[in-house]
Amino acid sequence: MNILKNILILIFILCMIPGSLFCEELSPEKIAYNSFHRDRGSNSISSSQMVLIDENGKKRSRNFTLKRFVENKLEHQLIRFLTPADIEGTGFLAIEKEGYETDQFLYLPALRRTRRIVSSQKDQRFVNSDFTYEDMERHPLDDYTYKIQGDAKVNNVDCYILVSHPKEGTKSQYGKTISLIHKESFTPVLIKFFDKKDLHVKTYKVLKFNKVQGIWTELTVSMEDIIKNHKTYINTEKILYNTDLNKDEISQKMLEYY
Repeated sequence: MNILKNILILIFILCMIPGSLFCEELSPEKIAYNSFHRDRGSNSISSSQMVLIDENGKKRSRNFTLKRFVENKLEHQLIRFLTPADIEGTGFLAIEKEGYETDQFLYLPALRRTRRIVSSQKDQRFVNSDFTYEDMERHPLDDYTYKIQGDAKVNNVDCYILVSHPKEGTKSQYGKTISLIHKESFTPVLIKFFDKKDLHVKTYKVLKFNKVQGIWTELTVSMEDIIKNHKTYINTEKILYNTDLNKDEISQKMLEYY
C-alpha cells in the first residue's frame, strides 16, 4: 500500500513540474509540430529501390540515391536515378526556403535541361510514380488546421490520429489527410489522402520501420493510388546519418553535373 501511495505522489509531483512531458496532453498543433521537426539527423545519404506496379501487376524498378542536408532547420535534397537506362541520370532537387516553401527542379539528361516545377504542376506524378511533386515536399505548418481524432495501433505501435485540412488560400490537390503518427517518434506511419470532394484517393504506408543510428527510419514505404489501382514501393537498402556531407553537394550546379 505504501508503495502505491509513493508512486501516486511521484506522479503528482512530475505533473506539477512546469513543462513536464509526463502528464502533458499534446494539442493537435503540437503533434503536427513534433512530426514536422522530428529527428532525422543533420544530413543523410541513402540508396533505394523504387518499384512501380500497374493495375495488371506489371512491375518496373528504378534505383536511386538521395542526399539530404539540413541547415537552420531547412532541408535540401537531391535525388539521382541510376537505373534503368531510360531514367539514368535524371535528378530531382528540392530546396526549402524561409517559411518552408520549397523550390523544386527536375533535371532531364537526354535534353541536358533543368525544369523548374511550378505550383500548378505539383499535382503531377513524380517520374510516373504514385507520389506527386506535392508529396515530395514538406508543407508549412501554418497552412493547415489540425484535429485529433483519437488513438490507434498500427503494426503494434501506438499512434495519434491527426486530421489535417488546408486553410483557405492554401494550394493543395488534397482536401484532407488523416495521418497516424507514431507516438514515440512522431513519424507518420500511415496517411490517407482525400480529394476536394472528400473521396479517399491515395494511401501511404510505412511497411518497415526501425532505428538506424538511433534514429527512427522508414525503410520500406508504399503509396497506393486507389483510383488508378497503381502502387509504388520504395525500399531503402542503405542509409547513413550525420555524415561529412557538404551542403554544396546539393545544389542546382550538382543537379546538372552528371
